[in-house]
Amino acid sequence: MLIADRLRLFRRLARAGAALAAIVVVVGAWVRLTQAGLGCPDWPGCYGHITPAAVLDRMADATAAFPSRPFEYQKALHEMVHRYIATALGLVIIALAWFSVWNRRQPNQPRYLPWAILVLVCAQGALGAFTVTLLLKPIIVTMHLIGGLTTLSLLYWLSLAPEPRTDLTQRCFLRYAVVAAIGLLILQIVLGGWTSANYAAVACPDFPTCQGSFAAPTDFANGFALHHTTGIDYEGGVLTVPARTAIHYTHRIAAVVVAAYVVLLSLLVWRSSSTQRVKHAALAMAAAVVLQWLIGVNFIWQGFPLSLGTAHNAGAVLLLLCTVTLLRRVWPTTQAIAAR
Repeated sequence: MLIADRLRLFRRLARAGAALAAIVVVVGAWVRLTQAGLGCPDWPGCYGHITPAAVLDRMADATAAFPSRPFEYQKALHEMVHRYIATALGLVIIALAWFSVWNRRQPNQPRYLPWAILVLVCAQGALGAFTVTLLLKPIIVTMHLIGGLTTLSLLYWLSLAPEPRTDLTQRCFLRYAVVAAIGLLILQIVLGGWTSANYAAVACPDFPTCQGSFAAPTDFANGFALHHTTGIDYEGGVLTVPARTAIHYTHRIAAVVVAAYVVLLSLLVWRSSSTQRVKHAALAMAAAVVLQWLIGVNFIWQGFPLSLGTAHNAGAVLLLLCTVTLLRRVWPTTQAIAAR
């Protein structure tokens, strides 16, 4: 196999890894929304077994081992499906790291980033264990989400071929503006993760008001307290309504800021570039943020259905990938400047 062909195969494998990472993130959200995060109270197995079906044959042992957490097959199945997909993703990332050594003579072969992703996914595995053993502690759940989305973004970046220099890549302020968009998007995703981990979405069951008012009682001090006592079961949330309202309000306000910035940036890039690939990336990013807003608003208006809650997380993934695509398109690279 030619060295250049190996690089194409590497990028295809990275894209497959990015697709798996996206599935892991969305399925993880689905697990939280179905309150199956503690469907298996141990790790990496489920009540000491590899599959939930095996637990059914030893129900007495499962009950004795975890008397405070009765076995529920459906919830356990949701959690273990998530773990199986995450394991498959780990194997793909190991393959990418090996590939980076095998194809190291190709000048454009990324050499260091695959290994950094491998370290990151190992840390993700540890956070996954802590998520269960610390009973869905919000700070751990949020960190686990951030790690998953970081893994997704880096894998997707690896899958994209470097772009030749364009008129737009000469304008540094636009490149930095796209980087700023990613920064704002990360902040909003963190707030979304914090909202989900504290079960604060339902704190405001109406929109644009909250609890029928634009000035509902809030408690920002407790809502954003990062430290929580260990040994508490956080499933379903433990914060007061005003604390959850503060979280929800902050997430809404940040959503307005991020959406406005992304739309304005898309218009600016569209007007500034003569390259169709860059224009299409900007248009896709703007469309993704509008779609995410529509899903989020309807999620509230329709009473927080599971389908729209999962779709809202998928929308965040789509918006992140669109923004990473735009960054790749405007990043100043040539054949001699490889992503390493």
